[in-house]
Amino acid sequence: MTTTDLHRLTGAYALHALSDDESDAFERHLTACEACAQETLELRETAARLGAAVAARPASELRAQVLRRIATVRQETPGSPGPALPVRAGLRGRALSRWALAACLAAAAALGGTTVWQHQQAQEARDQARSAARAADEIAAVLAAPDARTRAAELTGGATGAVTVSLSQDRAVFAVSGMAAAPSGKVYQLWFDDGGVMRSAGLMTPGRSEQTVLMKGAVDGASGMGITVEPSGGSTRPTSAPVALMSFPS
Repeated sequence: MTTTDLHRLTGAYALHALSDDESDAFERHLTACEACAQETLELRETAARLGAAVAARPASELRAQVLRRIATVRQETPGSPGPALPVRAGLRGRALSRWALAACLAAAAALGGTTVWQHQQAQEARDQARSAARAADEIAAVLAAPDARTRAAELTGGATGAVTVSLSQDRAVFAVSGMAAAPSGKVYQLWFDDGGVMRSAGLMTPGRSEQTVLMKGAVDGASGMGITVEPSGGSTRPTSAPVALMSFPS
């Protein structure tokens, strides 16, 4: 394995994607290569932010819903026969069962809309989970690319940011920590810097001080990136002075 090959293993090493032999060789290389040591540290920090970005916390009402349903649903052993009833009890039971059936049908009609709503909510949750998984896979592909390069910088208000670029993937990932919330009704928007002309690269998630974002669109030769504060929903071009500007790592 050549020195050039070792220089390209920073992303894979940070994500624990190397074999034992490759890890041993790369760790020996780190002791003599300050640039790779610094880049590996930055990629590990970015990977940690990525984990925090895709983590999902259950809804606060989930526990109460589960406990409420446990209290109202009776569990029976599958296939167990019910107790035998006397004739009169059986007749009375059949009469009561007709009332129970009518009540169940009425309840089903009343709750039909609720069932549809719950199904829609569950489908939306599944779609969001699939979307998050796809984004995580795309971010991981950029971070683990052999030619991935990272640059970190201090941002406005004490925040720290790191941008990772892979020319082979033609994509860029931006991770930030300690970002102050955008003003009410506003959102942070990312931009590719195409020789001084800003091209939208998507929106950051409002209200999150730590996040990792796959910048929207191809790098396509951009020399850097910027962040501006824009109206909710974003803008086609910057409407405010940038709160941060970063050049891409060479």
